[in-house]
Amino acid sequence: MGHESLIREHEFRATSDRSFGFALFAAFSIVGLLPLFWGENPRWWALIVASVLLLAALVFPPTLAPLNRAWAKVGLLLQRLVSPIVLGFSYFLVITPLGLIMRLLHRDLLRLRSDPAARSYWIERIPPGPSPESLRDSF
Repeated sequence: MGHESLIREHEFRATSDRSFGFALFAAFSIVGLLPLFWGENPRWWALIVASVLLLAALVFPPTLAPLNRAWAKVGLLLQRLVSPIVLGFSYFLVITPLGLIMRLLHRDLLRLRSDPAARSYWIERIPPGPSPESLRDSF
């Protein structure tokens, strides 16, 4: 069992219904007022929805609980879809090409190639590092 499955087994707690209502109020207010920046009329439907959400958040927040749970489930679904896609793209578009370029240039940054003529694979430090006595009580 990996750590991913352990995370999914824990119960997910959404934010409080009141803060969720305030966040939705802010989002719908921005949607409603944004056209004013371009000299257009506000989106009245969004301002009405924002007002209703603010009223619900202030007066009776439990009415927002089903919407809050649904939004949290959408967030979890997006997390499960987007994270592997983003990681896959970053791996195949960044890591893999860099590895291929390093192989083409015969670079061995980790010094993994064997060298039968080498006396030792030890990397000598000049000047030498700290003495073992200085590391006695490191913690």
